[in-house]
Amino acid sequence: MKAQLINTAMILSVLAINLSCSDKSGTTPIPVPEPSTEQVPSQPVSTPEPAVAPNTSGNPGLTLIEGADCLACHKIDAKLIGPSYQDVAAKYTEKDIDQLAQKIIDGGKGNWGDIPMTPHEGLSKDDAQQMVKYILSLKSNQKNLK
Repeated sequence: MKAQLINTAMILSVLAINLSCSDKSGTTPIPVPEPSTEQVPSQPVSTPEPAVAPNTSGNPGLTLIEGADCLACHKIDAKLIGPSYQDVAAKYTEKDIDQLAQKIIDGGKGNWGDIPMTPHEGLSKDDAQQMVKYILSLKSNQKNLK
């Protein structure tokens, strides 16, 4: 009888081990959280006000100004580092186009304060003249605004 009890205990032990290690395809697995694909909205970035309105006129002088580094120092209607374009237009006339074009190419200091204007040696005389013509055209626009 003792042998029969030991055999039964061994059978139950083997059965218990087999049941605990068997395939549990009918059970639900423990859920594993998936990585979040939700994007966190970024903080709104404020953009500085442009120095000039977008060139909708197709003015070649304004196009050249927008493509150069001019707007880093000049605005149309307010002093930035250099004078406003309207102040330049008020001070100069059509007779000064060549002189001002050369000043854009060579750079300069002293006419508007101590901060020098950087030279733009790669700019052609014709392109510099187109830029000056645009700037001087702001004189007539300034009169129309008043």
